[in-house]
Amino acid sequence: MKAMIFAAGMGTRLKPFTDKHPKALAKIHEKTLIQRNIEYLKSFGLSDLIINVHHFADQIETFLKEHDNFGCTITISDEREELLETGGGLLKVKDNLQGMDSFLVMNADILTNLNLESLIYAHNLADCLATLAVTDRESSRYLLFNRQNELCGWKNTKTGETKIIRQEDEYIPKAFSGIHIINPKIFNLIRQSGKFSIIDSYLDLCAEHSIKGFDHSCDILIDVGKPEAIAKAEKLFS
Repeated sequence: MKAMIFAAGMGTRLKPFTDKHPKALAKIHEKTLIQRNIEYLKSFGLSDLIINVHHFADQIETFLKEHDNFGCTITISDEREELLETGGGLLKVKDNLQGMDSFLVMNADILTNLNLESLIYAHNLADCLATLAVTDRESSRYLLFNRQNELCGWKNTKTGETKIIRQEDEYIPKAFSGIHIINPKIFNLIRQSGKFSIIDSYLDLCAEHSIKGFDHSCDILIDVGKPEAIAKAEKLFS
């Protein structure tokens, strides 16, 4: 299985650090986020990686070169000309992700102790289009699932905006963890193009295709998107 790390984001919530650096190079106990997630993926046998870059892309490329890619095979997806977001970023590298059962995607600013073997096993067992790691935590945006953990919609609690794709008697809100397993056949189904979020594609496709949630609320999960999150992460990750 191959894996992709989204490291192209502007990291505006992590200012002033990201005024001069990419968020993927923010450090937790002298280890950058990108190093931690490469080592995290490698610990589960995922060493064939794709990393997209945009904001201070040269710094990420130099960092990886200086560390010999941490013993992994790494392909850089260059988005210097245009930041494509998660959906567009995936489409850009689709040729690298074809020809396998599934691939894993994660955000560079996520730190977790989620057992990826359990996530992959659940995805393979369900034989679904995608499996999204989710938790029962406070968030401004929720994915909505039915009792069978199938994606049905989305809700923004700040604006009240709600998108219901599959009608159900009850919707269970879960916060997306930024980690997902995807079947490559999704590339033949995505209707969006250019710059777009993969969540938009999931919502577009979940009416006719099974997209599952995998709840790992018992695990540690930190979105290292704000300066205060770094201090919290340093208490939980050595």
